[in-house]
Amino acid sequence: MTKLKLEPPKSWINADKHYKDALESEWYKKLVILQDEINHSSWGFFREKGIRTVSLPITTGSVTSPMGLGSDSLPVKVNLEGIDTYLSDSMQFHLEYLLRYLEDGVHYIMPSFRGEQADERHLCQFYHSESEIKGGIEDVIELVNEYIYQLCVDLLNRIPDVIEEFAGSLDHVKKIIQKRMLIDKITFEEAVVLLEDNPEYIQHHPEGFRTITSEGEKKLIQDFGGMLWVSHYDYISVPFYQAVDETGKYAMNADLLFGIGEVVGAGERHTTGKEVRDSLKLHELDEKEYEWYLYMKENFPIKTAGFGMGVERFLLWLTQQNDIRDFQVIPRFNGVNITP
Repeated sequence: MTKLKLEPPKSWINADKHYKDALESEWYKKLVILQDEINHSSWGFFREKGIRTVSLPITTGSVTSPMGLGSDSLPVKVNLEGIDTYLSDSMQFHLEYLLRYLEDGVHYIMPSFRGEQADERHLCQFYHSESEIKGGIEDVIELVNEYIYQLCVDLLNRIPDVIEEFAGSLDHVKKIIQKRMLIDKITFEEAVVLLEDNPEYIQHHPEGFRTITSEGEKKLIQDFGGMLWVSHYDYISVPFYQAVDETGKYAMNADLLFGIGEVVGAGERHTTGKEVRDSLKLHELDEKEYEWYLYMKENFPIKTAGFGMGVERFLLWLTQQNDIRDFQVIPRFNGVNITP
């Protein structure tokens, strides 16, 4: 039986007085509970796996986006005491670096920053649950399947009433638990065939690659019962650090689609310095900006793969809501001065 949902107050629309309204809002009081439970479930899961959680800086000289022609995000450049740097858009590079110390795997949950404006699907600042492990794309897909399953089990056991207040039902969570970590997976080419009847589902870019539109993602999610992996996208559409298959045409990457669309992005990395140099050249990037990354690959080569999950996007699915801007207790919008 579906119950009435808790409704978001939309107080972020009036950012200057949001904090006053939010302090009296049942929505935000319950949202912080969801956030807390996701954090503890995540830390417990990775600890059981022997994957250590690490602490990292939020500034970086080496952004991971937009480092592919298919990227739709912008880096956030700042000046700190006369030094130009960036606020991290992902900690993937740092995680790869720390994996050379902790070879059983590394993880973190920290903010990421993007330069584009917020909308229903995107935040300017969001929380990233990211991990890097030794292995390839199939290894990291298996890890994500286990992670999503454990999140659902823990949340359903600990706070079913809170989830139901937001979502009106627990059926979507139970459905994923029933999959027992067996999540459908198709290739990008298979997705193109499934979606080819509607030109709005696949976007063809002048640079010669294709991407799945948000409407196309929604169609696939619907057709596959709420959640699926799409793997091996056109190689030129992904960032330079993603490995390529033996054909040279497809990336060793995968996106987990559910809820709003892509919630988890995963990929296998180049192993050697030569592979990175060739990819930097293909993407027309200056290798001087990634000298440290090349040094690491040349002197400490390890086959690794990793993933990043947008925590607010997971929350959007968990609560069966449709606007990601409702999931910041203290909102942050680029170009807007917001208190506190």
